[in-house]
Amino acid sequence: MSGQTVISVENLGKVYRLNHQAERQRYVALRDVLTNKLKRLFRPRRRPNGSRSQENFWALKNVNFEVKQGEVIGIIGRNGAGKSTLLKILSRITEPSKGRVRIKGRVASLLEVGTGFHPELTGRENIFLNGAILGMSRAEIGRKFDEIVAFAEVERFLDTPVKHYSSGMYVRLAFAVAAHLEPEILVVDEVLAVGDAQFQKRCLGKMEDVARSGRTVLFVSHNMNAVEELCNRAILLEAGSVEMESSDVRSVLKQYLFGNYSTKTSVWLNTGARKNDWFHMLRLSVSDGAREPLTMPVRNDSDMWVEIEGDALQPDQALAIGYAIYAEDGTLLYWSCQTDGPEEDWHVIEPGRILFRSRIQPRFLNEGTYRIEAFGCLHSRQWLYEPGVNAPHVHLQIAGGLSDSPIWMARRPGLLAPLIEWDVEQRRSAKAYLARSL
Repeated sequence: MSGQTVISVENLGKVYRLNHQAERQRYVALRDVLTNKLKRLFRPRRRPNGSRSQENFWALKNVNFEVKQGEVIGIIGRNGAGKSTLLKILSRITEPSKGRVRIKGRVASLLEVGTGFHPELTGRENIFLNGAILGMSRAEIGRKFDEIVAFAEVERFLDTPVKHYSSGMYVRLAFAVAAHLEPEILVVDEVLAVGDAQFQKRCLGKMEDVARSGRTVLFVSHNMNAVEELCNRAILLEAGSVEMESSDVRSVLKQYLFGNYSTKTSVWLNTGARKNDWFHMLRLSVSDGAREPLTMPVRNDSDMWVEIEGDALQPDQALAIGYAIYAEDGTLLYWSCQTDGPEEDWHVIEPGRILFRSRIQPRFLNEGTYRIEAFGCLHSRQWLYEPGVNAPHVHLQIAGGLSDSPIWMARRPGLLAPLIEWDVEQRRSAKAYLARSL
C-alpha cells in the first residue's frame, strides 16, 4: 500500500527471566548441615543445592517489520510463538528488552476480555473511562455512545457493574468500545472466540468497516478463514522470530499449516498439557481398514479412517469429538464429528477408554497434502481441543488412484476428486435421428 508508515518495528526483542527450582538435596543429618556451613567459610561462595537458578527466555528475537496506514495485518503462529508479547509491546503495556518501536497515531487495544475495564464501574462508566484513556473528549464519546451500546447489546445492564457481566457481555462491550471510538490503529488479539458465531460475524464486519475507513488493524487469530478474508498482509511468528511475511496471505497460511511437514499419520499425545474434565485425547491416527497407520503417500482409492482415541471422564450429551481437514492452501474442506447424524444414533458415552472412527470415502480427496486436526468441544459451550489452537494434527499426502478412466491419469482440477455416479440413456439411435432431421 502507498500509505505512510504508522508502525515501525526495528530489531525488537523481549526477554523474560525464568526461575527454576533445582533438584532437592537428599536428607542429611544435623551434623552434615553444620559441617557444610563450616566448609563454606573456607571456600568460594557457590550456589547451594536446592536453590533457584535463572534462565533467560527470549519471547521475541530480532523482529522487524513496517505497517502502512490502512493495512489490515494478520499475525499468526502457534501458542508461545510471541504473538501476545508483540501486541503488548505495540500497545505500550510492556517495554521491549532491545530494539525500537515507533507508532504514529492513537492505538486502541483489545488483548483480552475487558482490557482496561474496572470491575466496580458500570458499563456506562467504563465506556467513558476507556474513551478517556484513548484520548477522546467527553463530547466525542457521547456521539458514539448509542452506537456502542447498540452493538454490544447491553442496554438493560448499562448501569450494572461490569463484574456482574457474563464473559460474552464483557467481550461485546470491550470490543464495541475499542472499535467505535475511532482509533487510528486497532489491535485485536484472539478474543472473538469468547462470543457466539453471530457476534464473531458482526465483529469481523466491524473490523472491515474500520479498515475501509483508512484506519489500521492488527489482527491476531487462529481462525485461518477470518485471517484470509479480512487481512491484506500476514506475518507468521515462530519461536519469537518472523518466519514469513507477505501480502500473499494464502502463502503465509500454507506455511503455517504445512511448514513443519511430518510424514507420520499417527500421533500419541502428551495429555498433561491439555487437561479438562470431560475428555482426554490420547491418539490421533489416519489408518487403513485393518486399523494400521497408513504409509504415505496414500492412494486416492485407499480405505482411510480417522481414529481419535481417548479417555472419557464424565458423560455429557454436548460432548462432540471430530476432525477438521484443510487443503494445502489452508482452505477448510469440512468438519465432521460423531454427533452429525440423528440423535437416536449417537453413541452413549460412558467413562472409560473410547475410540472414535470416521471413514474418509475412497476416491474423495484429490492429489495433494492435507492437514487433519482433531477437535473436541461441549457443543455451544466451550472448546476442549480447538483447531489451530491446542488441537493435535497429522498430515495426509494423497498421490495416485484417482480414476480407472484412461483420461484422468494426472491430478484432476479442483480441491476434491470424487467419482460421481453417472447414468447415460440412449434416447434415439443415430439412424432414427438422421432420418428425423432429414
